[in-house]
Amino acid sequence: MGITLTQILNLVGKLDDTLGDDTPRERFRRFLRYNVKEVGQIRDCIEECLRNSGDQYNRALQDLVNHLATFLGFKVVFGRYQGVPSQIGFDGLWESPLDFFIVAEVKTTEVYAIKTSILIGYVDALISERKIPNWEYALGLYVVGRPDPELHQLENSIIAERRIHQLRIVSVESLLSLAELMNEYDINHADVLSILKPSGPTIDPVVDLMTRLVAQQLAEKKPIEQPVVTEVSPVGAQYWLTPVKGDEERTAEEEIKILVGEEKIYAFGERTPGRRYIKPDDWICFYAAGNGVVAHAKVASTPERKRHPKIRHPDKYPWVFHLKDVRLYLDNPVIINAELRGKLDAFQGKNPDQGWAWFVQATRRITRRDFELLTRSEQ
Repeated sequence: MGITLTQILNLVGKLDDTLGDDTPRERFRRFLRYNVKEVGQIRDCIEECLRNSGDQYNRALQDLVNHLATFLGFKVVFGRYQGVPSQIGFDGLWESPLDFFIVAEVKTTEVYAIKTSILIGYVDALISERKIPNWEYALGLYVVGRPDPELHQLENSIIAERRIHQLRIVSVESLLSLAELMNEYDINHADVLSILKPSGPTIDPVVDLMTRLVAQQLAEKKPIEQPVVTEVSPVGAQYWLTPVKGDEERTAEEEIKILVGEEKIYAFGERTPGRRYIKPDDWICFYAAGNGVVAHAKVASTPERKRHPKIRHPDKYPWVFHLKDVRLYLDNPVIINAELRGKLDAFQGKNPDQGWAWFVQATRRITRRDFELLTRSEQ
């Protein structure tokens, strides 16, 4: 896109609910409509929002999530940034061409408990104003920017209050993944709607399964035992990129700090691509989901099936290997933005603005040159 979100926000001005065609919020929304047309672009903007704090970024995230809904086939009515007594305070109203409505509530992350009655009230009010037929055609959706303990509490509240048929939760990451799947694979709006509509309170496991299956399929198209890189060092070292996701207990950065930085270990799952081929003296870098590459290290042992007290899910990640020469830069991540993607060998022949989650959804072998670009290093 050639310009950062921060630069855009500085140009449009302070986002607020002032009415008018040439207000900051309308200028920003027009910019999104006419200039942000690829899923990769909107991912870059959303990740920049999540790396920063303050009302300006929180409000930009709300608009970006609404804009993302148009990629999923919805007609969108943008909501207010702040509620007022005279108006319904929804963040976004998404209308499906299949006669279904989603009332969105966007949360960057939550320090305070979320009251489900507020979102329920928004839907009830829209039904009263006949903007939605009834609850059979509606859903309240919480879109959450970063994993947080409150997300788990919200899920428990939805179940305890028996609101599963009315309220759902989805992370921004999973919503982006749905948009990329829809853009690049045989998935249409009806498929997306069938995932979002009620079957349980949390959507992420379904989307995560789909994205992992796609990532594995991409890895299997070029079997890992065959050369998938164009460069191998004279001593046979290979270079790897592996993604790390956070959850309600730890952020990705905390997981990397503990396992990689303190324990000098990492663990793979049974079906992690490359698990059988990573070896001592290989190099591996760690991508914190939604942030960037925040660490790299040299592999010091082959993966062995064993338990380690710091691995929180040993049954899911039983293959442990040791690391050395660890370098952490948690506060100065390497952002995989469009400019960097345009330099990477992995993106040769690809539009760097298009969807790029495929690059960071599964462990993959990369070229030495890409490794050096991703880690600001020269091995």
